Amino acid sequence: MDNETQMTQYLKSFAGIEDGQIVTGTVVQLNNDYVLVDVGYKSEGRIPVSEFIELPQIGDKVNVTIIKKEGSGGQVVVSKKKAEAKERTEALKQAAEDKTPVLGKFIKVIKGGFEVDLGADYKGFCPLSKADVNRVEDPESLIGKTDYFVIDKFHAGQKLKSVVSRREYLEQKIAENKKKFFETVQIGDVVEGEVKSFTSFGAFIDLGGFDGLLHINDMSWGHVTRPKDFVKKGQIVQLRLINIDPETQKINLSLKHMTPDPWSTFEDRYQVGDVITKPVTKLTSFGAFIELEPGIEGLAHISELSWTKKINNPKEVLNIGDVVSAKILGYDLDKKRVSLGLKQLQENPWDTITERYQVGKVLKAPVVKVTNSGAFIQLEDGIDGFLHMDEVSWTKKLKSMDQFCKVGDVLEVQVSKVEPEMHRIRLSVKALEGNPWQTLKKDYPKYSTITGTVSGVTDFGVFVKVIGDIEGLISKFNLVGPDEEYKDEVLESYKEKIGQPVTAMVVDVNPQTQKLNLSIREMIKRNQESEMAKYMADDKEDEDTYNPFAALMGKKDDENN
Repeated sequence: MDNETQMTQYLKSFAGIEDGQIVTGTVVQLNNDYVLVDVGYKSEGRIPVSEFIELPQIGDKVNVTIIKKEGSGGQVVVSKKKAEAKERTEALKQAAEDKTPVLGKFIKVIKGGFEVDLGADYKGFCPLSKADVNRVEDPESLIGKTDYFVIDKFHAGQKLKSVVSRREYLEQKIAENKKKFFETVQIGDVVEGEVKSFTSFGAFIDLGGFDGLLHINDMSWGHVTRPKDFVKKGQIVQLRLINIDPETQKINLSLKHMTPDPWSTFEDRYQVGDVITKPVTKLTSFGAFIELEPGIEGLAHISELSWTKKINNPKEVLNIGDVVSAKILGYDLDKKRVSLGLKQLQENPWDTITERYQVGKVLKAPVVKVTNSGAFIQLEDGIDGFLHMDEVSWTKKLKSMDQFCKVGDVLEVQVSKVEPEMHRIRLSVKALEGNPWQTLKKDYPKYSTITGTVSGVTDFGVFVKVIGDIEGLISKFNLVGPDEEYKDEVLESYKEKIGQPVTAMVVDVNPQTQKLNLSIREMIKRNQESEMAKYMADDKEDEDTYNPFAALMGKKDDENN
């Protein structure tokens, strides 16, 4: 073929190429500056290496745009970048019409939102409110993030006039995910999600733009107080679906149901009387919780911590993390409760208390506490005896115990009563002395006379202190003789006689109630009757005759006695 014929054929093929036309070429050669592409029509074009993100291989297909029909050496000038831009323009335009999501990238924070790279030098504006389904607290955190956007408004120019919404895409995706979730999952399935946020009653799990609730009671088979102890924010967790309601859109998840309920096999491992050595996990005002195993905690009530020590708060003797030995006292599988005791592993000092403190035993011990009604006296570590204020003196009446002793005083006492079952020991001070009331009753029987001193005057009579510091009462009507009429002046006169001696007759002595009743009236009356009886007896001896009046007086004395 001659040169003229070749030129004619070349011109014919070249005539089919138009400026702006997009054609598919084949890479035939490449170097450091250009990529040579065969675009057909017996023509080749050069593409600058800078237009490629990743260099192609010989034989690869590349779309290019014809910029000029003719170049030096019979070449055409082509542009891969312009081809992509033109293709991207059509794709974005169609996506805007169809509301089809397109890929974009947040590249810059601008006023009111973000600049988004849509590819091929196309930029879009995404308002801040349309950047996410949740409020964007830190706009800079989205820079560099690539995701899909829905084009609300498209502009073919290079200016930032296209408006895009990532939120609309996310809402569509969430709706699709949620619909698929409710259509495909069943109760008992294991699902995966991300811990999103916490509340006082549990944690919300993101299942793909919609939430499920992991309730605090479903975090562990054991006791849970802080949800954050079991899951962390941002953590990817696998959970079991335990409830789903398409109508209310509620989803309930469980972490504890990922493992078998340890309570269901409790009796295979534990029995009443078993001794366990485990850590203290929680302390409350009423006791200590001890973990037998993950999911099972037992309670050692404050009353089960010691036989003798009065513990006001478990923190006085235990710390969280302490490993302690305890005995299983009982359990309730329905209520998932285990009762534990620490003191049961120690000897109970109250079992042998009567051997160490027999009734009548005298000892000296310090006062450790004083109340209004008595004092606690420490007999040994953890065991106190109680001294009631009525046991201080036979005769002295205390208004409060601090009149007799104070904390730290060492008292001599006698054991008066021991009650092991009640964990009580009664003590007495007055028992160390003889009972003056019994002595008084023995030495001064009824109708005997006794002398004491006036110790007080009240509206109802006069108090007289006799032997043993015992006080007796002469009622005001018994201050005068049987033949005298009582007047208030008589009682008043005794106010000036306080400390002075007075003699009266014992009418009644009661050691149990500690009451002594005295009477001057009865003493005068008895003396008068005695004198009359004596007179009548003397008269009988003189006359040696029967005297009916004397006989009558004698009979009356017999009746009174």
